[in-house]
Amino acid sequence: MSFRVAVVGATGAVGREILKTLSERNFPISEIAAVASGRSAGSQVSFGEDRVLTVRNLDKFDFTGWDIALFSPGASVSAVHAPRAAAAGCVVIDNTSHFRMDPEIPLVVPEVNPEALKGFAKRNIIANPNCSTIQMVVALKPLHDKFRVKRVVVSTYQSVSGAGKEGMDELLANTKVHYVHDKNPPQIFQKDIAFNVIPQIDVFMEDGATKEEWKMAVETKKILDPSIAVMATCVRVPVFIGHAEAVHVEFENPITVNEARAALRHAPGVTVHDTREDGGYITPAESQGEDAVYVSRIRVDHTVPHGLAFWCVSDNLRKGAALNAVQIAEVLVAQNLLAKQAA
Repeated sequence: MSFRVAVVGATGAVGREILKTLSERNFPISEIAAVASGRSAGSQVSFGEDRVLTVRNLDKFDFTGWDIALFSPGASVSAVHAPRAAAAGCVVIDNTSHFRMDPEIPLVVPEVNPEALKGFAKRNIIANPNCSTIQMVVALKPLHDKFRVKRVVVSTYQSVSGAGKEGMDELLANTKVHYVHDKNPPQIFQKDIAFNVIPQIDVFMEDGATKEEWKMAVETKKILDPSIAVMATCVRVPVFIGHAEAVHVEFENPITVNEARAALRHAPGVTVHDTREDGGYITPAESQGEDAVYVSRIRVDHTVPHGLAFWCVSDNLRKGAALNAVQIAEVLVAQNLLAKQAA
């Protein structure tokens, strides 16, 4: 059985990665459409090694008869067009933040809570979590199952691709002008990103947290367990692709480093690379183009009862966005949840 698939936001960094991932994983496609805003309509994007797709205008695109739409056009655009696609009978997997905390819409990481997909038909929309949340809950899931996570304190080191192509362009431009002693006022970020780190991602909220930090807390509760307390500090760093996180966890039950390593090594989506020597860990640059969430620097946190600390890294455009969305579609297919829509 094969499916008609639309990729919405196909000209953006995540949209292009979705097209690449669908091709690499041989998703069963009978027809593929690249869809984007009117200003991108008529341009071309690659699909696989030998196909080029002409981009269609989202405002004019009819979702009737299409089985799956993978959305990544921005929250305000998804707010308008995702319900329109869903009403036409097309199952929407949305990468934006707009639907994540809607109680009627599943928020899914396939390695963590695939059972949540059972409720998707109520709205015909499935939400993809925030990139920084995804990699953290993939690493936490096997530990929570065995030892019960009580509290998480996490500091993120998030690449500029989390802000899209424009963020990557700004890092490149800032780096260039730095060497010629020129000035290029920031447009995407709050301060110069080249040779700098910025402790702000998204807007500030009333309690002093940024919205990115709030997302990590509330999404972890919705995906993994509502009883888990999360304190996040989210930082933008001058890296093009790949997010890193320093995670400190307090468990309800005793845990050893060896027990943690064993649980993580057997967990889907996780690769443990943890040797206590120079370079015995994975960095964001090494995660680029890879599917796994890499866990390193596993050690006891002696400051709390039953504490553990670790470092995790993942390609935010792949597992943090495109891959997770495609994996959700794969679960829908495997569980025959798209059978009624299939051609």
